[in-house]
Amino acid sequence: MKNNGVSLALIGASGVVGTKIIKLLEKRAFPVSQFIPLGLSTVGSIIQFKGADYSVASLDTFKPEEAQLIIFSAGSDVAEEYARGFVAAGSYVIDLSSNFRYQDDIPLVIPEINGEILKNLSEPTLIANPNCSTAQLLMALKPIHDASKIEFLNIATYQAVSGTGKAALEELHNQTYFAEQGKESSVYPKQIAFNAIPQCDIFLENNFTKEEMKLTWETHKILDPDIAVQATCVRVPVFNGHSEAVFFKVSDEITREEIIKLLDHSDGITVIDDPETEQYPTPIEHANDTEDVFVGRIRSQKLKDETWISMWIVADNVYGKGAALNAVQISEELINSSIL
Repeated sequence: MKNNGVSLALIGASGVVGTKIIKLLEKRAFPVSQFIPLGLSTVGSIIQFKGADYSVASLDTFKPEEAQLIIFSAGSDVAEEYARGFVAAGSYVIDLSSNFRYQDDIPLVIPEINGEILKNLSEPTLIANPNCSTAQLLMALKPIHDASKIEFLNIATYQAVSGTGKAALEELHNQTYFAEQGKESSVYPKQIAFNAIPQCDIFLENNFTKEEMKLTWETHKILDPDIAVQATCVRVPVFNGHSEAVFFKVSDEITREEIIKLLDHSDGITVIDDPETEQYPTPIEHANDTEDVFVGRIRSQKLKDETWISMWIVADNVYGKGAALNAVQISEELINSSIL
């Protein structure tokens, strides 16, 4: 990395994900020569970065020429309004919203899987960060897919409320700890406390939710367009950490032991799988400002002469691969490739 660092603007610096991005930038000693926190409703609030206080500046008056790298963590509407213009002004942009992920001219990147895309960039570019559920899923699937092609994939997600934002965290807290006063649901269509809601995002014409289709679209764009994907996404009363039950068919026989060996030798993966001692990952244990994707309950079985694999995947959907960490890793790759 260059010692002099880069000028970095962070939009949504005071949000749930924005604060985690700051924490990771500090932890990983990301080289910043100038830090510019930006917002719309939070203008004037104070953000701390590397021991110094910064006042959140207005996005409306920001001049993109001031920053080599701009990270958007403020939702699709803000990204749609500003992101392409900032690229045109000469800045590299990383967007954590879903707004640009499915556009053909926008790279959708998980550095461990398709990071070579970043090495080939020759001009300021808009780079999309994947969906939180997709990122942890594909991190676990990529080593297996390389060894034995995944042909059919079924996923059931159990998604924490932190993925929806601060208001959702408050709603779960109020409904849990102030049951009489906190039963009203304004964030979700039904009460989230003590419940499971089989709806993440809006329903589409095909009766799948948008979140379920994100898993399909992003698996095809990042990993392999030939994988048949079916997903059901469920919001659960967990504050942080997404979990996934994954069931998939592979082209060639592969054993549980071989899968564990593949995952053990993969960056960003931790296997926790010991049925005898009841060891497996859970959100409360393994999604507390953790970077790795945790995999357990690994099983390989023959069903009508076909090899099917079952796994359980847990990751921190805010701090980890699902959001903040992946954006910071993309930023690091841009520096390591001498693009910034």
